[in-house]
Amino acid sequence: MKPSTNRMLTRIKSVYMFIQEKGLVTTQELVDEFGITPRTIQRDLNVLAYNDLVHSPSRGKWETTRKKVKITS
Repeated sequence: MKPSTNRMLTRIKSVYMFIQEKGLVTTQELVDEFGITPRTIQRDLNVLAYNDLVHSPSRGKWETTRKKVKITS
């Protein structure tokens, strides 16, 4: 796997775990927490949403779904 792909997957996993820990979060909170652009966060959230791991109950807010996930290192 390319280093850039590995970095992206690690970041997406971290975003998911952050949302899971905090509950409902805003896109801006994620931008502030991870120090990346809003567009990058949106791409990451799109990946998570596509895989039914997060959803947006209202514009700009995100929470995890009830889908069971096994997180490995």
